[in-house]
Amino acid sequence: MMQTKKTNNRIPIDGVLLLDKPEGFSSTQALGKAKWLLNAEKAGHTGTLDPFATGLLPLCFGEATKFSRFLLDAKKSYRATLCLGRTSSTGDTEGVLTACVPVDVDAAKLEAILPQFIGAQTQIPPMTSALKRDGVPLYKLARQGLEVEREARAITIFDIAVASLDGEVLVLDVTVSKGTYVRVLAEDIGRALGCGAYLTGLQRTGTGGMTIAGACTLAQMEALPAHERSALLLPAESLMADLQTLTISNDAARSLKQGQMPSIDWPLSTPAAINTEYAIFNADAIFMGVAIVACIKGNNAILQSVRMMAGD
Repeated sequence: MMQTKKTNNRIPIDGVLLLDKPEGFSSTQALGKAKWLLNAEKAGHTGTLDPFATGLLPLCFGEATKFSRFLLDAKKSYRATLCLGRTSSTGDTEGVLTACVPVDVDAAKLEAILPQFIGAQTQIPPMTSALKRDGVPLYKLARQGLEVEREARAITIFDIAVASLDGEVLVLDVTVSKGTYVRVLAEDIGRALGCGAYLTGLQRTGTGGMTIAGACTLAQMEALPAHERSALLLPAESLMADLQTLTISNDAARSLKQGQMPSIDWPLSTPAAINTEYAIFNADAIFMGVAIVACIKGNNAILQSVRMMAGD
């Protein structure tokens, strides 16, 4: 995954780093530190985590940056720690807290109200989000004491499970769609419980088939000798865990990379689906990129490239 040629003292590295982001770092700051530790030329992250949040932040390097959108669009899993009985102006620990409200919550009450939050719904983004209005992030407007109207966004809550309940501290494991604000979900749950709530901790535990169990910290990276750090990288195809894979001949793979549209015998047991994306491998089991089925002619499928790896 690492080449030896250097350009401007930076090394062209291809792969995916599963980073366990620490609290207090923005996603951009965490990316910058990892890029520096790897001495990498090109890097990008796969969706932001607030500085307040910790946990899984997959970082893409080199050719893998071409495929970062597959994690941007993937569902995300979090462990959320809620303080019941209080609310915050920001929904988390960075805001102004209200006075305490008595908390009378047990497992039965949670079991009664949590199912109402599961499924497709809409959510209004908070003013403390990084969404922009006329080019200005909402959180900057919020710091000026301003509040603007925000459009509700379609989201999906796939699952909510209680990890623990200890007095006023409720820990939930949630799986949500892209664009979901867990702090807003926490506020909504607190409202449904009749006591209010805000987030005191948020850890991303999974996304796109990747889990926090495989992640490393910046401190662990820094402790390694510089020449060993690239061994932490996963191949670019790890970003496509949610895609079906398709193995084609070396000639067909070469044609795809040259911008042509090869015709192949359809090798899968399921029928080819028009415009469905597949992770493409050649006959040597080398990942080539992502392609769609552009059309079907008899028993053959015509492939069209979407994003392909560089090189032969």
